[in-house]
Amino acid sequence: MHTDRFFAPCPRGLEGVLAEELDTLGASAIETADGGVAFAGDFTVMMRANLHSRFASRILWRLGGGRCRTEAELYRAASGIDWPLLFNVERTIKVKTDAIRSPLKSLEFASLKIKDAVCDVFRQRTGQRPSVDTRAPDVRIHAFLTADTATLYLDTSGEALFKRGWRRETQEAPLRENLAAGILRLSGWQPGEPLLDPMCGSGTFLVEAADMALNRAPGRTRTFGFEKLNGFVPARWRTLQDEAHAAERPAAPLPIWGSDRYRPALDSARQNLEAAGLTGCVQLDCRDVLESRPPAEHGVVVCNPPYGVRLDDQDRLAELYPRLGDWLKQHWSGWNAFFFTADLRLAKLIRLSASRRTPLFNGALECRLFAYKMVAGGNRKA
Repeated sequence: MHTDRFFAPCPRGLEGVLAEELDTLGASAIETADGGVAFAGDFTVMMRANLHSRFASRILWRLGGGRCRTEAELYRAASGIDWPLLFNVERTIKVKTDAIRSPLKSLEFASLKIKDAVCDVFRQRTGQRPSVDTRAPDVRIHAFLTADTATLYLDTSGEALFKRGWRRETQEAPLRENLAAGILRLSGWQPGEPLLDPMCGSGTFLVEAADMALNRAPGRTRTFGFEKLNGFVPARWRTLQDEAHAAERPAAPLPIWGSDRYRPALDSARQNLEAAGLTGCVQLDCRDVLESRPPAEHGVVVCNPPYGVRLDDQDRLAELYPRLGDWLKQHWSGWNAFFFTADLRLAKLIRLSASRRTPLFNGALECRLFAYKMVAGGNRKA
């Protein structure tokens, strides 16, 4: 069985949960790095990771690389890869380059050199060259440059994996699906346990939790980049899809609740739940967070409070946080509460002792996941 090397980028802070997930999906030689996880496996493991990973952003196939301190060395590294073995000349391509401390001046020019190398290899071998499509390419090539190396990857995912295919309506800057799934995993919430998001916005936590509860593969309704590669065997892919479908639980009402004070946000959540095939699975309610009450004796509260960019928003949030602390104290004994926020004032202003503070990144924005165990009489800070 042929084994290849892959790299799965993810939101920073989720490397540990992604490594555990890849282990369950049959990956080997798993190593975490900042912002992702390297692993080994065959084509089937790669397809399974694309279909089932809740936490990865992409699955990148490591093709090779080498020393790289100049554009000429980058061109040489890219020319050393047998591109026609990987995909047909009729496929359109796009090259994307990222770098940390690379001496190369322009990432755009670096991408251009790689594209030239790919086209030159095809021209020498087949007399033809692939076309570039920056909007919807068949094949995406990724390069990662450091101070003295270049590594080249083929993107087996196509569109990013957090694009599950269900999102219809969004409020401002919704949480990415893989980050929401990772927060649910870090909270310790288990399918079947009561869950409430009292500031649910467009419903990302609700959809991800319901999909987990019904054991649905996140990639079950979408297509992937690997379907355009030469090594793709449709029959093997259909088998993986059939196995995933057979493992699903039928849609039914779940102990998952969402509420929001804004009617348009709830309408978005309702449309997204419907698009995800989850109508009737999650209960929605229009109410202010402070009016929410426990729907069960114990469970998990998880939410992403609005992050104030304008000064008047920040003042309103500074008033809200102590009231949130009082609300948890008065009504949520027996529950565990998790607030994901980029507003680090919350920890101080909520006036409760956090049992855990997990650093996470929402894109480049540094955030925290604050955990509060609501035991009767025990959490109030003096």
